[in-house]
Amino acid sequence: MSYIDGFVIAVPTKNKQTFINFANEFDPIFKEYGAIRVVECWGDDVPDGKVTDFRKAVQATADETVVFSWIEWPDKATRDAGMKKMMEDPRMDPEKNPMPFDGKRMIFGGFEPVVDI
Repeated sequence: MSYIDGFVIAVPTKNKQTFINFANEFDPIFKEYGAIRVVECWGDDVPDGKVTDFRKAVQATADETVVFSWIEWPDKATRDAGMKKMMEDPRMDPEKNPMPFDGKRMIFGGFEPVVDI
């Protein structure tokens, strides 16, 4: 079964097209290193919760939109090797190619699917 990396970030709403351009430039690198699929989703119906929610999780401000993204890999070994290569790839240097969002507030993790219908 595949392996999934999931991400939640807060992106300044005014940077939507900048974010899309960034994703279109850098997401293919994940595929270059073995990812099957990369999906970026711009928040459209992200309600405020009573206890917690996506916005609170990434400390999104009123002028930011929550983005939910995932990368599908064929397996964890491919993901581990691919992510290692990504971190070493000079194209990913944030000094040369800054992210259009605050990466310190990004939530991410790797997940093993347990149900796939």
